[in-house]
Amino acid sequence: MLHQRPRRLPALLVLLGITAASAPLHAQPRGLTPQDAMRLVSIGDVALSPTAAHVAFTVTTVNEKDNNRSTALWLRALRNGQPVGEAVRFTDPTRNSSAPRWSPDGTVLGFTSRRGEEEGSTWFLRVGGLGGEAYRIEGVRGSPVWSPDGRFIAYTAEPERKEKPSAKALRIAPNGITKPLDAERFDGYQITHLRYKRDGTFTFLPHPALVPKRQLFVVPASGGTPRQVTTVPHNVGDFEWAPSGSYFVYAGNPKEDDELNLDPSSRIWVVPVDGGTPAEPFSLPGGVASPAISPDGTKLAFLHTAAWNAETQLHVVDIDARGMARGTPRNLTAAWDRTAGAPWWTPDGRAIRWTATVHGNAHVYEVAASGGAVRQVTTGDRVIANVSVAADGQTMAYTATSPVSPADAFMSDRTGSREVRVSAFNDSLLGTIARQPATRLTWTVRDGTEIEGWVIPPVGYEPGRQYPMVLNIHGGPHSAYTSAFSTGFHTLSASGFFVFYLNPRGSTGYGNAFKHAIQNAWGIVDEEDFITGVETVLQRYPDIDRARLGVMGGSYGGFMTNWLTARTKLFAAGVSRASIASWEAMAGTTDSNQPARAFDGLYHEQRDTWRKNSPISYVENVTAPTLVIHGENDFRTPLSEGQIWYASLKKLGVPTEFLIYPRSGHGITEPWLAADAQERSRQWMVHWLIEQPTARVTP
Repeated sequence: MLHQRPRRLPALLVLLGITAASAPLHAQPRGLTPQDAMRLVSIGDVALSPTAAHVAFTVTTVNEKDNNRSTALWLRALRNGQPVGEAVRFTDPTRNSSAPRWSPDGTVLGFTSRRGEEEGSTWFLRVGGLGGEAYRIEGVRGSPVWSPDGRFIAYTAEPERKEKPSAKALRIAPNGITKPLDAERFDGYQITHLRYKRDGTFTFLPHPALVPKRQLFVVPASGGTPRQVTTVPHNVGDFEWAPSGSYFVYAGNPKEDDELNLDPSSRIWVVPVDGGTPAEPFSLPGGVASPAISPDGTKLAFLHTAAWNAETQLHVVDIDARGMARGTPRNLTAAWDRTAGAPWWTPDGRAIRWTATVHGNAHVYEVAASGGAVRQVTTGDRVIANVSVAADGQTMAYTATSPVSPADAFMSDRTGSREVRVSAFNDSLLGTIARQPATRLTWTVRDGTEIEGWVIPPVGYEPGRQYPMVLNIHGGPHSAYTSAFSTGFHTLSASGFFVFYLNPRGSTGYGNAFKHAIQNAWGIVDEEDFITGVETVLQRYPDIDRARLGVMGGSYGGFMTNWLTARTKLFAAGVSRASIASWEAMAGTTDSNQPARAFDGLYHEQRDTWRKNSPISYVENVTAPTLVIHGENDFRTPLSEGQIWYASLKKLGVPTEFLIYPRSGHGITEPWLAADAQERSRQWMVHWLIEQPTARVTP
């Protein structure tokens, strides 16, 4: 069994927002390998008990032999906001467990666990002593949310059906014009909807009308027959009990089955606990989500996105005893040009908090419920996530990761001070591995926009020697690299590469104008960010060999790898994973509506734009040897996109290989396959940039 001891951080490091694992490393014998990545432990969901007597968190380990992952719940006792004793595994190590949820008095921990052929996946453990037998509560079929007084449990689930339709019945569209000659013998698919496939799911999906919608249920906390509170034609999403316990507020999207709807359309409703017709407490254009009621029940906070290209803002509105609005919602983050996350209230009701990514870091932010400036609560070059708060608001628990440290569980007071690390599963392994820190760089492009990036030097870097460099590009594009630990980056660093990564225009965390700057011009606008970024790094680090530059990425990163190797001569090698070659070809095979939104219209409406933004339009210029990687079940950027790029390079005489990973969607998730893809990518760069740097081909 793994044991943990409390590690109080030195005061100076806490003030700087730096974890102990981020301190300068002693000389280490080697760098990180893909095999090491399979040995690293992942810390996920964190749940602080309401009384701050315990903190629960998930620990995920890789079972290399079985090529899968195991997730268990661990528990650590607390006293005065500080860990006591050692962390102990709290659930069966042979059964995956996740999503910890506490009862209001902190004596019962609910969690999700699929256990063989057993029906249901919601289990409970009493937290008196550590361990004990997991048990069920009759009638609870979903992740539990206790009422404020602890007497009832609410959850969402599909309504139970006396008879489930057969697999063959799910293959036949209920609104089809044609009918099978023999329904029992027909083993094909009749499709009348667009969303008939989902990334990573090999079988086609049934018509939405054949899939029950998740509804809201309530059952006594002691167990019993569940009572269905809602009967609505869409899934019930995030929900919350009113402090009085008399009603629920929940979010849902009435247009979730409208395949042609591309605009934000989620709504918020209130419904009495005893049931009835849900009512919208207010009306705003666009989409609203993530409702959170103030502790005294007089205000409702929520997120509002006015249009698909608008910034998501935090709003608050006064409400009455039924949850209905009294007045007009107020925008609390109008002057804060960043995207707010799901809100929660401080116990005194004076402020609202959330987590958000800003300039590569993710932290807790706060604004007064009455309005005013947004204030950052936690600090440091790191990523804070999975925040859980005690009932009195004085203690927080969360995960934190930095460029040199995988995520661990942490505790702090409400101000982010007195921070202490709760978990340390990776210390033994990382103590034998050298990791170079990331250095932040910024530069300005032609229109005056500042771009941010980071550089990780090679392990054992010696000034005066010449080194190759690999540019890494994130997916999205509406996502971002953050100050999080990356096994891929450190593996390349260990192999003798400078590693460069950046957040080009199109990334999140830099404001709404920055995010949408590439509209109608994927590659055309953002290629400048990459080219000028590489030049900035070359000037800053003269030991990088300009002739030995590589580029790699997945999804949007794969698209840009294709684009940059076709539009520039900067790169001597590329690794293109889950890429896009032709928007025209992708549009009819993807499970995403993104092409239509990215280019202001469908293909027949914006034919020239779609082609101008496709890497295949410039493929004849590629000279960089390119490794093409794709998941066999990738329906986001379908396998055909990788096939197009590989075949084109092959016919041009460009050195290329094509790796297709089975059972894999847009992301390669099986541990061994993911490690193999990482190792193949490393080998490709080593071969072309270190072993044979002069073997480039000019078609």
